[in-house]
Amino acid sequence: MPTIGLKIPHGGKVSIPYYPIDMVNVEERAKSFTTRSIKNAAKLEALCLAISMTDLTTLEGADTPGKITQLCHKAIQPMPESYVLGFKNAADFPAIPHVAAVCVYPAMVPLAAEILQGSGVELAAVSTAFPSGQLDFALKLKDVKKCVQGGATEIDMVINRGAFLSGRYQKVFDEIIAVKDICGERAHLKVILETGELITYDKIRLASWLAMQAGADFIKTSTGKIQPAATMPVTLVMLQAIWDYYCETGKMIGMKPAGGIKTSKQAIHYLVMVNEILGAEWLTPKMFRFGASSLLNDLLRQIFKQITGQYANDELFSVD
Repeated sequence: MPTIGLKIPHGGKVSIPYYPIDMVNVEERAKSFTTRSIKNAAKLEALCLAISMTDLTTLEGADTPGKITQLCHKAIQPMPESYVLGFKNAADFPAIPHVAAVCVYPAMVPLAAEILQGSGVELAAVSTAFPSGQLDFALKLKDVKKCVQGGATEIDMVINRGAFLSGRYQKVFDEIIAVKDICGERAHLKVILETGELITYDKIRLASWLAMQAGADFIKTSTGKIQPAATMPVTLVMLQAIWDYYCETGKMIGMKPAGGIKTSKQAIHYLVMVNEILGAEWLTPKMFRFGASSLLNDLLRQIFKQITGQYANDELFSVD
């Protein structure tokens, strides 16, 4: 098997496997996961599970303290009891879980940390010059340190795609290791590959393995700012890399598709794929996340539909 050799800081080497991926097979297999039929109680369980796996995200230049405050409160309690009390079958509604995390820009970390404290909702901060990654590396590290010190429990870093695409894999590897060192035990590290810029499945698998070998706790498809963002074939390639890495090392790495996942139907397709490739051990918020902003509202609408037979009025849900 072809490999790429990389040096570990302070001594030692690792080998990263790099070989062609069968594009047709990947895309056909990914398509097969959309044919599974999930209904009734199993569908309701899947909808609640997807909520618990959502990283509720706002990454806009127009973000304000008021918007972050509203988003954090929604993350803690996605569906207040008052929403359902008017329905005759309100008692049939399941206990709606809080989301997995709120994901914000670094400037919003202190405010979000204060609101989320003790809630069980993690705080993810996009770092290392998100989304482009085009910044001096010393400044990227300062960005990460400030986020961790401000209360972020998860760091979503972008890789240096310019270095990766020009074959400077050692630089990418070293940068991930340096960010992981700052995170330490205080924050989980999610490494964003920005798969829409890597283009080929071969490179996506290589970047996935490189990130895992460098210490990523999660690998993540996209920033959501580049199209295409998350797709099922890309996620399949990354899930298979996670499985192969687990078989070789015994280490469980998490997965986060982000960008473009807007409907409950799509979310359930992803859950089916995770279950069939990685198994039930990965079907937890600790191992799988959806990076999304509008997905949560659709999950809530579908729960209303499952219980009441009708869709909830859009006015019941905030536009995030």
